[in-house]
Amino acid sequence: MRSTSVLVPVLLITLGMVFTQTGASFAKMLFPLVGAAGATTLRLTLAAIVLCLVFRPWRHRLDRTQWRAVLLYGVAMGAMNLFFYAALEHIPLGVAVALEFTGPLVVALFGARKPLDFFWIILALAGFALLLPWAQTEGDISPTGVLLALCAGACWAGYIIFGQRAGTGGGAHTAALGVATAAVIALPFGVATTGIGLLDPAILPLALGVALLSSAIPYALDMVALPHVPARLFGILMSGQPALAALSGLIILGENLALLQITGITAIIAASIGATLTIARAGPPPS
Repeated sequence: MRSTSVLVPVLLITLGMVFTQTGASFAKMLFPLVGAAGATTLRLTLAAIVLCLVFRPWRHRLDRTQWRAVLLYGVAMGAMNLFFYAALEHIPLGVAVALEFTGPLVVALFGARKPLDFFWIILALAGFALLLPWAQTEGDISPTGVLLALCAGACWAGYIIFGQRAGTGGGAHTAALGVATAAVIALPFGVATTGIGLLDPAILPLALGVALLSSAIPYALDMVALPHVPARLFGILMSGQPALAALSGLIILGENLALLQITGITAIIAASIGATLTIARAGPPPS
């Protein structure tokens, strides 16, 4: 009976991951038109409008603690998206997600004590090293992109922590409030870099598709599923994000990765799964 109750949240999270990486690939197509900050703003603003219309968050009353969690969740989400999309201007999608993933992984490994725990640390560091600019020869990895992806990873950890708190006792309507907060965070950056170009009706269909795939659908699914999924299981599921990103980048964007980059991504995925299975954590899931 318990396995059945966990199955649905697992499927929701997995589906959300597929939507997220597909949407990220389409979002990169917006960069020549509105830039990374503009794409972030369009994605979050349109997603917020859709989520608010569907879930009508104004019909639900939140106490002070819930509001604080929702606002922190939204701020972390907004910063995460701004950093991540900025990173995509410089590095391939699969590499960006793998580097971003090191943020939550560091949180998971912070309480390392046993020898096996330190093996996962070494494996993660090895994967990270393989993704740095000196580990490749094609010139498609920039230090700027690496730094931005790591900043996105730090925000990703906050997104998970505050998202779980906001979702407890809430539901999809809290995702709407969180995305709306994130849109407010991103809006000044999008307006500053793109201005009136954000209102171009010609880009609306693609921007709306990105908003639905990357934000509206996966964030709503996460908010429903997070409170019902054990921390370790959630960590294992999320470990597949870099692989899905690399696959999406290859199929949709034609981004071919070097063997060293694929090896680095694989090492980070393995380290995340290993850490999730072997490190006892009392707090929220790492990612």
